[in-house]
Amino acid sequence: MISTNDVKPGMTLDLDDGLFRIVEYQHVKPGKGKAFVRMKLKNVQTGAVVERTFRADEPVQQAVIDRRPHQFLYRDDDGFHFMDGETFAQMSLSEDEVGDAAWYLKAGEAAQLAMYEGKAIGIDLPASVELGIVATEPGVKGDRSSAGTKPATTETGLVVQVPLFVEEGDRIKVETQTGSYMTRVS
Repeated sequence: MISTNDVKPGMTLDLDDGLFRIVEYQHVKPGKGKAFVRMKLKNVQTGAVVERTFRADEPVQQAVIDRRPHQFLYRDDDGFHFMDGETFAQMSLSEDEVGDAAWYLKAGEAAQLAMYEGKAIGIDLPASVELGIVATEPGVKGDRSSAGTKPATTETGLVVQVPLFVEEGDRIKVETQTGSYMTRVS
């Protein structure tokens, strides 16, 4: 148990209605009355964001999240298959459990799985990943006032808006938070 005065954004709490990661935290001391803590929490399982208010110095249960290195093996009808980097045990996650991280997973690549009580609750992605372009239209210069973009499909199926000079076969760096193009990789 920890006090609500000691929590920080990024911590995970085990509350009565599930696991929640703290997105925002604000300690409020009104002119009259007792201090309280207002938090914006994201449900780890569903992704829903809720706001909660706690009394200052109220005890809450901190969830201990174990991040373990895994290797993404492959995807099939049963889900996404991973191998633990230390024990070589294999586990599979459903499409719902993987969520949007599926667009950034490539076979053979390393992935950090967030584990709680022996069960995978999410995938920690790096800030950016390199993906190959498998399909895009050729860039045609036309009369426009600014630089143009075009849609490009990556090897994982993610569609990204890229500059006109990017062609099929090129490798690009994509930001995992927003899914946007960063730069072309040589």
